[in-house]
Amino acid sequence: MIFEQIPVGPMQNFAYLVGDEKTGIAAVVDPAWDIEEIIHLAKTSNLRIAFGINTHYHPDHTSGNDDLAKRTGAKIVAHEASSVRKDVSVKDGDVLDVGTLKVKFIHTPGHSPDHVSVLVDNKLMTGDTLFVGECGRTDLPGSSSEQMYESLFNKLMKLSDDTEVYPGHDYGAKPCSTIGYEKAHNYVLKPRTLREFVQFMKEP
Repeated sequence: MIFEQIPVGPMQNFAYLVGDEKTGIAAVVDPAWDIEEIIHLAKTSNLRIAFGINTHYHPDHTSGNDDLAKRTGAKIVAHEASSVRKDVSVKDGDVLDVGTLKVKFIHTPGHSPDHVSVLVDNKLMTGDTLFVGECGRTDLPGSSSEQMYESLFNKLMKLSDDTEVYPGHDYGAKPCSTIGYEKAHNYVLKPRTLREFVQFMKEP
């Protein structure tokens, strides 16, 4: 597998290029910025971009969808609840074939209702659900601290400790992490009841 974490745009975003070396087919996760650079990187790796995958509908993760689709023919993939124009709708547990790679979608609402985390082999692209040392905001339209609690503690933290975490923004002390590291070091993930977590997320 070819896997590239790409710093893009003015908001410390990461896009991801995920490619299958066997077939040359690739996907871009969160194609919002610097589309030309991403396409160039794919070409230098002998990859053809077949899919653009959105973790959620916010413009800093989706604004390059149309450009990517126009220039590469990529199909846009998003959760069935997402408001973005999409060619492929997915829901929790769905798997997308990118060449011989199996791309699994985990519905992780909280930051937004349509949010998905994207798992390929042992690499988890968490969008704005989980950052290194933090989690996404829940004070935006459609956000929910209750759903964030469920997504973090009952979905993502149930994954293997060695699962690699690749966030949607470079907000942490380092650009990537693991589930085990986040369990041990992320103050958001300290044991709390749902009620305690909701109150915690209201604090500045």
